[in-house]
Amino acid sequence: MLTAISPLDGRYASKVAPVREFFSEGALIRGRVAVECMWLVFLCNEIKLKGTRKITKEEEKKLESLYKNWDDSAIKFYGRTKEIEKTTNHDVKAVEYLIKEEMKKTSLKDLMEFVHFSCTSEDITNLAYAALLKKFTWNIFIPKLEELNKNLNTLATKYKKTPMLAHTHGQPASPTTVGKEFKIFVKRLERQISQLTKQTHFGKINGATGNYNAHVIAYPEVDWVKASTGFAKRFGLVANLYTTQIESHDYLAEIFHNVIRINTILIDLDRDIWSYISKHYFKQKVIAGEIGSSTMPHKVNPIDFENSEGNLGMANAILSHMAEKLPTSRMQRDLTDSTVLRNMGAGFGHSYLAYESTLKGLSKLEINLRAIDNDLNDNWEVLAEPIQTVMRKYKIEGAYEKLKDITRGKKLDQKAFSKFIETLDIPKKDKESLKKLTPHTYIGLANKM
Repeated sequence: MLTAISPLDGRYASKVAPVREFFSEGALIRGRVAVECMWLVFLCNEIKLKGTRKITKEEEKKLESLYKNWDDSAIKFYGRTKEIEKTTNHDVKAVEYLIKEEMKKTSLKDLMEFVHFSCTSEDITNLAYAALLKKFTWNIFIPKLEELNKNLNTLATKYKKTPMLAHTHGQPASPTTVGKEFKIFVKRLERQISQLTKQTHFGKINGATGNYNAHVIAYPEVDWVKASTGFAKRFGLVANLYTTQIESHDYLAEIFHNVIRINTILIDLDRDIWSYISKHYFKQKVIAGEIGSSTMPHKVNPIDFENSEGNLGMANAILSHMAEKLPTSRMQRDLTDSTVLRNMGAGFGHSYLAYESTLKGLSKLEINLRAIDNDLNDNWEVLAEPIQTVMRKYKIEGAYEKLKDITRGKKLDQKAFSKFIETLDIPKKDKESLKKLTPHTYIGLANKM
């Protein structure tokens, strides 16, 4: 949309469509409707509160129809809450009234006063957000991360034996393999994804100040702690029994920090690949019709990795603020959490968009063995490390300094190294081993790792 303020809802709308189902305004309304309807059924059929009655299977299906679908007609239906909110100036109350409007049309009208029973708005909202976030994490987010890591692992396996000059401080360093460098990112991401899968999601439904005040006044005979624990489980959540008016959001901060670490690792990956492309270690497949520069026709820019890096930075900025802000709330609560939580989709949207960009970039990579080989052949001085290390093994005094004198800031070739090795007072076997060494073969255990 040309009038969208956020690029997630404008330029990139089609690319983040899977995120919209969980974090858009309509998704939040749908989540709240689901919690309200399920709470009503729970009170009537599980707790069996006096004054209620059993909700039939047919009636339950009518309630489920209010939140089961996610299509144009459902989204239009949720839009009705915005009309109601013009009067109420309260989003959750608008959801309650929407449900009651529908119940008036059915046999459920006698149970209307048990909608939102004993609940504060946050009871509904925190469960809605938690349920949406958990579903998104397992159905969309983790699968996308695993797809990305699988692609990285494929590259790691494909190039595990391909030697490459490493660089420390941007300068030539002990060689590695292309596959080993990809594998590092695979293992880093594996650890963070594993932590994300083990994350507990919490929810609360314990009233206006977390003490079940209204619940106990109306129905003192009910074990409300057990009831709220059981209801949270319906959403795959663990009940947080010790809260103020709001769930403390500590688990949200844990998730956001986890995602920030994932994104930071991927920023590191994007920058490394960008650097390797600039060194011509990788070429990029040319896509017909694409333009790299408006004035330089020859250019094939690493735009996918640049877009990814930019969006990861945006995501981390949003998620970082949320992680720092949400666990703090004045006294029982203030509304700063409400407006901040609405940006959850932006944080995950920019993350998801970045992952798609990185995946696209990886699919276009082609290794340039000629450039890699040329760089290895042009930097024989990296073999100063193994030579001085063997010299130390035989306690040759000043081993490091001797190699420093002949190599630092200088270019040497195989012949120069061979001549120097001949002067060493070390066993013949070690001399021959060092002479056979080349920048291509000096890779340690990289190909095995």
